[in-house]
Amino acid sequence: MTLNTLSFSLIFCSLLSASSIIAKVQHHNFVIQETPVKRLCKTRNAITVNGMFPGPTLEVNDGDTLEVKVHNRARYNITIHWHGVRQMRTGWADGPEFVTQCPIRPGKSYTYRFTIQGQEGTLWWHAHSSWLRATVYGTLIIHPAPGSSFPFPKPDRQTALVLGEWWNANPVNVINQATRTGAAPNVSDAYTINGQPGDLYNCSTKGTVVVPVNSGETSLLRVINAALNQPLFFTVANHKLTVVGADASYLKPFTTKVLMLGPGQTTDVLLTANQPPKRYYIASRAYQSAQNAPFDNTTTTAILQYTKTTTTSPPIMPPLPAFNHTKTVTSFSRKFKSLRNVVVPKTIDENLFFTIGLGLDKCPKHFPKNRCQGLNGTRFTASMNNVSFVLPSNFSLLQAHSNGIPNVFTTDFPAKPPVKFDYTGKNISRGLFQPVKGTKLYKLKYGSRVQIVLQDTNIVTSENHPIHLHGYDFYIVAEGFGNFNPKKDNSKFNLVDPPLRNTVAVPVNGWAVIRFVADNPGVWLMHCHLDVHIKWGLSMAFLVENGVGELETLEAAPHDLPVC
Repeated sequence: MTLNTLSFSLIFCSLLSASSIIAKVQHHNFVIQETPVKRLCKTRNAITVNGMFPGPTLEVNDGDTLEVKVHNRARYNITIHWHGVRQMRTGWADGPEFVTQCPIRPGKSYTYRFTIQGQEGTLWWHAHSSWLRATVYGTLIIHPAPGSSFPFPKPDRQTALVLGEWWNANPVNVINQATRTGAAPNVSDAYTINGQPGDLYNCSTKGTVVVPVNSGETSLLRVINAALNQPLFFTVANHKLTVVGADASYLKPFTTKVLMLGPGQTTDVLLTANQPPKRYYIASRAYQSAQNAPFDNTTTTAILQYTKTTTTSPPIMPPLPAFNHTKTVTSFSRKFKSLRNVVVPKTIDENLFFTIGLGLDKCPKHFPKNRCQGLNGTRFTASMNNVSFVLPSNFSLLQAHSNGIPNVFTTDFPAKPPVKFDYTGKNISRGLFQPVKGTKLYKLKYGSRVQIVLQDTNIVTSENHPIHLHGYDFYIVAEGFGNFNPKKDNSKFNLVDPPLRNTVAVPVNGWAVIRFVADNPGVWLMHCHLDVHIKWGLSMAFLVENGVGELETLEAAPHDLPVC
């Protein structure tokens, strides 16, 4: 062995040793249980983690491994999804029910094991069964690895603000009733910030969340939209917000007064306490893009309170955009750019075009009228490329794929819509309103470079759809309104510094184009993060084949994987 080889070996070993010391394995226990929770003057039993609503915040460093044992002591099946975690080769830990695992039955447990790799910022975790994520959710904060730092001055404080929705009724009963009737589910009774509705609701002043600040300090606010079905505006009275990250990826900083987050999205902002020492409302309310659809039009608040405040006057209320103010959303989203220039796939192997939107199922002949309470005696449905996704019930998709179990799914999800039409037009043929049902996957070779055009449609109504892809981040290279036209719209692509996200808010009556490399083998769900639309079938899944060698191959299933 030469001196140079010996030196390299010693350096490599010392680096390996140092990294193994720095990277930690964190162990947590999540107990799923019923807990009495009082909101809006009423107490009901809510499904919680460890009796907490919202659930516990997990803080890790980039490179750490999490092992979270989930004990189900509630009466419902449950799974937990780690929203935005790449899950490289660990698809068994991703969590969507009947996609990567069978649910954890009451009285059973399952341990999620995965490593955070190359991600920093704010993510979150939530239930991925029925509507349990209405109360089963929490924050996942990924700090820079030891020895690294933020790409901006270290803030004086950090505060997570999780936006949610609250129903006085049991949310599982709400969606079950809608499934029986075929109608849209009842809207929520309140929005919440960190589980509390705030001053503007009955019986809620006492619990209102207070965020303390000292004059001159800069706070990092980690804002998460955990609402079930509603994109939300967010603002802080008299304060500017500097956006520095989203979905655990850094951005070129820009200043704004208002954020818009679709369900599933996170946004990191810096706020400097440079106003007179008073109390200021932090406020959030709906962005509603679907015309004539009922929605919760209330406003949730928390209070930004300067520590030396002497006033007892009410907090200052900020203006918020009109509920349907798409111009604010467009202006906000177009400012998103990655912090540095990035490597975007230029040559495309899989050029896909997915229509997304609602539909209407004709009332089955054997159904009574009270089971067809959608528009004009129909039942609401939803689809991608005219396929309304149906989850299996006897095996998870990943189990079926890994074990070669037949008749669970097919791999014929269409690469483009079966019929080309004026997607955002006003007079769409009624023959296009009823999709086909199926458990159809789209197969991708390992390493393939993928582009997807996500096209909203005006079937029933157009809407801003937050589309989430499990197991991947992707670059949003362009967005626009109307029907996507490659001849004129390809020139709008940002292939230099597009933002890296895990959830894209596809514009109402518009489109978005995303790109990624299929470098993570497994079965990965892609769906609208409005949970009512998931139930209606606005989903599909990619089957990404193994590559070559161990590092390009899905890990073996864990021994405690739940059985169906």
